[in-house]
Amino acid sequence: MLSPKRVRRRKVQRGNMPGNATRGNTVCFGEYGLVALERMWITNRQIEAARIAMNRHVKRGGKLWIRIFPDKPYSKKPAETRMGKGKGAPEYWVAVVKPGTVMFELGGISKELATGAMELASAKLPIKTKIVARADFELG
Repeated sequence: MLSPKRVRRRKVQRGNMPGNATRGNTVCFGEYGLVALERMWITNRQIEAARIAMNRHVKRGGKLWIRIFPDKPYSKKPAETRMGKGKGAPEYWVAVVKPGTVMFELGGISKELATGAMELASAKLPIKTKIVARADFELG
C-alpha cells in the first residue's frame, strides 16, 4: 500500500477541492493516460487495486506510471463513540484528485492493450474516467 514515509502533520483538515487540475493534467511519461473526470479522494487501496489490474492485463509488459500519491491522512472516530474527546485517529491515506488529473500512464504497449488495461483500472476506481493518448496533448 502507498503511504508517506513521514509527514509534517499527523492529522490534517479536510479542505475543499474547487476547480479543475492545473498540475498533473497532461500525459508526460507514457503514451496513454487515465484521466479523472470527477473530484474525489482516492484511497491507497483503490490505487493499489487499479495498479494490480493494469499489471495483470498487460502481463507486466510495457511500463506503468502512477501519477497520484496518497499523502493526506483520513481520520475517523471509532464506532459508537460519543461526541467530543478530540479528533479520531488516522485510518488510511487518500490522494486528492480533481477533474483533469492524469492518474495512471502506460507506455511501450499497443493501443488496444493499453485501453483494455485502463478500462479494468477504471472499474476499480470510484469516479468516472477517460482514456487519453499523448498525441491528444501535442500542439499543432
